[in-house]
Amino acid sequence: MAEITATGETRLSARYAAALYALAFERGALNEVAVQMEALGRLIAGTPALKALLANPLTDLAKAGPVLNEALSVQGFGELVRHFVGVVVANRRLRDLPALIAGFAAYAAAKRGEMPVTVTTAHRLTDVQRTQLLARLTEAGYGKVLLSERIDASLLGGMVLQAGTKIYDTSLKSRLNRLNYSLKGAA
Repeated sequence: MAEITATGETRLSARYAAALYALAFERGALNEVAVQMEALGRLIAGTPALKALLANPLTDLAKAGPVLNEALSVQGFGELVRHFVGVVVANRRLRDLPALIAGFAAYAAAKRGEMPVTVTTAHRLTDVQRTQLLARLTEAGYGKVLLSERIDASLLGGMVLQAGTKIYDTSLKSRLNRLNYSLKGAA
C-alpha cells in the first residue's frame, strides 16, 4: 500500500510533484504548468480511450510515449508538461499518471497555503450548508479551503469529509454499518 503524505498525495506523486513544481518555479512558468496539469487531468477523465490506454498494463510504452507526446502537443500543452509526461512514460508509470496529476495539484495547493477538502453527500449542498461548512473548517484551523463536492446517494444522509489524510465520516450509511456490526457481535 502506498504511503500517504500530510497533504494527501502518495510518496510517489509527491516526488514527481516536487520535481515538476521546482522546475516550473525555476523557469517562471508555475501558473501556466498548474493550469495545464489541471487541463490534462480533465482531458484524461473526459476521454474514455485515453483512460483505457493508461489503465491497460499491456500498453506498449515505446509506441505510446511518442503518440501521447504528439497528442499533447496538438492539444496545446507546453514543453514542461509534455516532458513531465515523457518522464512518466520512460519510468514506466503511465498507469499512475492520473494520481501524479492529482498529487501535483495537492502539492501546489499546499505550497499556496490552500487545503483541498472533498465533501461527499447524498444530496447537493445548499449555499447555506456550504457557507456553514467552510466556516467550520476555518474555525478548525484549515485556513484557506478549496472545497470540492461529490454526490453519492448510497450515503443516505450525512457526509464524508476528507481533508488531507483525515477522513470524517458522519454518513447514515456508516452509522448503520457500525450498528449492524455491533448487533452481530452481541448475538
